[in-house]
Amino acid sequence: MTGLDSWLSAAIAARPDEPALVDAPNRSTFSTGDARSLTWREVDRSVNSLAAGLQANGVGVGDAVAMQLPNVVELPLVILACIRIGAVAVPFPVQHREYELRHGFGAANVRAFVTSPRDDRPDWVNVTAQICAEHAARQLLLGDETSDGHVTIADEGVSPVAHAAKSTDVATVCWTSGTTGTPKGVPRTHAMWQATSGFQVDELGLGPDERILCPFPLVNMGGIGGMLVPWLETGSMLVLHHPIDLPVFLGQLGSHAITYTVAPPPLLNMLLRNDALLEGVDMSSIRAITSGSAPLDPWMVAGWDERGIEIVNAFGSNEGASLLSTKATVPNPEERARYFPMPQRDGVAVRLVDLDSDEEIDTTGQPGELRFRGPNVFTGYLGSDGSEFDADGWYRTGDVFEYGASVDGDRLLRFIDRAKDIIIRGGMNVSAAEVEALLSTHDAVTECAVVGYPDPDLGERVGVFVVPAESASPTVDDLTAHLRTLGVASYKHPELVELIDPLPRNPVGKVVKPELRARLTEQIENPTRTDRT
Repeated sequence: MTGLDSWLSAAIAARPDEPALVDAPNRSTFSTGDARSLTWREVDRSVNSLAAGLQANGVGVGDAVAMQLPNVVELPLVILACIRIGAVAVPFPVQHREYELRHGFGAANVRAFVTSPRDDRPDWVNVTAQICAEHAARQLLLGDETSDGHVTIADEGVSPVAHAAKSTDVATVCWTSGTTGTPKGVPRTHAMWQATSGFQVDELGLGPDERILCPFPLVNMGGIGGMLVPWLETGSMLVLHHPIDLPVFLGQLGSHAITYTVAPPPLLNMLLRNDALLEGVDMSSIRAITSGSAPLDPWMVAGWDERGIEIVNAFGSNEGASLLSTKATVPNPEERARYFPMPQRDGVAVRLVDLDSDEEIDTTGQPGELRFRGPNVFTGYLGSDGSEFDADGWYRTGDVFEYGASVDGDRLLRFIDRAKDIIIRGGMNVSAAEVEALLSTHDAVTECAVVGYPDPDLGERVGVFVVPAESASPTVDDLTAHLRTLGVASYKHPELVELIDPLPRNPVGKVVKPELRARLTEQIENPTRTDRT
């Protein structure tokens, strides 16, 4: 199998003058430059121009090129330019700040950093220039002709020295939150991305006439694996959205006759309950919406089915574990909301393993950790000791499932809980262990426990139980200011703090987080309580 650039070349050859890549109409409100719409031929010229610019600035085969851009056309173009010349694309979410960038630059050995000025952080170019200097990386500013180090996108037909990638070459490094602290780098090869895409294209029935609306950042599995690579494989049209402006998103559905998109469960719930909001929204072209990151509500899946729109239930990770529950495989909407079919994919296998005994589970109703292997699964984190895999080479997802049976008797998988200590806030993964380690450096914190609590809009928010230092009473504002000083991304900041002493622990000394989550949930449901800060 050849690399991803071969899929790009095939799309360009098959549909040169068809629309390929489209900005959100409100681009000027969150990024520099005007909204752009490119055909496949224009994508090719822009990728060539960018790739030549990268090479002119010293980027070579195998070099790690970091980038931090919003969901504008330049982001996929930079990723594709890296792929064309054999560099490794290392995208960072725009929410990441100094703390995450410094860690990532070191872990991935970044040699160049592509970014653009930001209205929300006028000092950001200077901040990132300092980080680049610390790591001997060159900062490249898109479209800034006056800067020392710039990369332009000019449709001049400039040709770089292309590199014919092997399927086993690393194409990207994305970032995932783990249970042991700092974000982990996930290298993925061309073949891994192609396997991930192929499964989705087949199971979702995607084709060249698809019009895909992407509100997920093109920086991880959801955006790259779920949107960008299937777009390349099918040669269809990709419409970008910067998460998330609801009126703009709803307007794009009709203005571009979108056929397929993704949306988080709280948004789909809210829309289905709000007839007035949907009135006047043209959804006539949509046939499927994928959702996930949390169990879906059966009434929501059934409600959209009644409107003629299929809700696809998805479970996945940057590491490559992925399950899809579609109308074709799980027709009953109530079952589709809760269950996933056993994957029927070449080379892919899953199993459930008892968390205590490590014995494989083969009975229904018994929870166990989901483990995965296959061509879509990565081979290990950057700098890993291999502990993410078991002795037989299965990837430990850290997610608890159980076997169930459908009305037809087929074996299904049901998500139970996350064994990994991860909070999913608005689609962004937050490592509780990482935030705990950072907050523990505050003078007023003796120890703390970070847990998620439910939120109707974001899915979860970040809560913290703090054992305070003597005579101290740290507040949300105190802890948030501390994380800002450390340059930590804002989506990791605590939004509710409760002082506690001691933390509840089980007989072996482990903090009993289910009890803490229940306490925070009760606080939200009973706001008259006064023991939160």
